[in-house]
Amino acid sequence: MNQVAVITGGAQGIGLACAKALLATGSRVALWDMDPDALAAAKSELGAVEAIQTDITDWVSVENATAKTEAAFGGITQVINSAGIAGPNTVIEDYPLADWNQIMAVNLTGTFHVLRAILPGMKERGYGRIVLVASVAGKEGNPNASAYSASKAGVIGLTKSAGKECAHLDIAVNCVTPAAARTRIFDQMSQEHIDFMLSKIPRGRFVEVEEVAAMITWLCSKSNSFTTGAAFDLSGGRATY
Repeated sequence: MNQVAVITGGAQGIGLACAKALLATGSRVALWDMDPDALAAAKSELGAVEAIQTDITDWVSVENATAKTEAAFGGITQVINSAGIAGPNTVIEDYPLADWNQIMAVNLTGTFHVLRAILPGMKERGYGRIVLVASVAGKEGNPNASAYSASKAGVIGLTKSAGKECAHLDIAVNCVTPAAARTRIFDQMSQEHIDFMLSKIPRGRFVEVEEVAAMITWLCSKSNSFTTGAAFDLSGGRATY
């Protein structure tokens, strides 16, 4: 089977690591990302990928990116939704409303947009592998990160709903719940919050993006023919359920 992968946030961080891993397995890869400079750099590094500037908070942008990907490669069989933002660190009563709304728009509504655009084609063909990047914060909740934690909890719930809706087909919808990785998302966090996250990881280090990509690559493979609607921990021992 010819595998066609869409990776949101694919020009950087976990998304870029996933692109490299899937290219190594023979997938044709479309990178969807907001940052044109990062897209250009990723395309220069990776070579034969489609680099599509996409705002997943905008339904029309997602529709257009889907059409461009299918025109270039054919039907989409693999999706990794890695695009996300962290937002500021502060207590709930001081949390800026604009930041709350933006984090929900990117992390949760954006994920919904991607599923809404790509699932019809997968259902028509009867095959697909989808991995949504959530966070251990969505399972446990991080203090001073209410919007991020709530949005990632929503991604876990959305995973379970989509997994059940597609379970009668050979479509797997799963999510991963990693601990923090040293990516550009750290630029949005206070050092105090970064130190707090590290203190919660029994392994005593942050996860490497290649470690996340390794798990996601298997979840996107044809071998993952049974598991769906699940959350896979990459928490270094932090997760308690």
